[in-house]
Amino acid sequence: MGAATDREFLAKYLTYTLDGGVAERIKCRALVCEATDDLFFNGDGETQPEPRRLHERLTGPKTLLSFTAEEGAAAHCHVGAQRLVTARVFDWLDETL
Repeated sequence: MGAATDREFLAKYLTYTLDGGVAERIKCRALVCEATDDLFFNGDGETQPEPRRLHERLTGPKTLLSFTAEEGAAAHCHVGAQRLVTARVFDWLDETL
């Protein structure tokens, strides 16, 4: 990102976004995972969760995997169910590649 310091990197990182048509230009196959009880990306009750918004905006082949509390994978980064998540991601990779 061309930053000379850690602080400068973090400042630049905050401006990075997939808005402004960036997400729509992604044409390769994409896997988007969501945690249904994610504290950071779960929406505000009026907007959809961030993973779903991204999935809708992608224009290439895409898959949305939802991980739930029943699976033990509803938290951010699917903490508590890494084996399940890894298995499903590798299944997607096997089917896709």
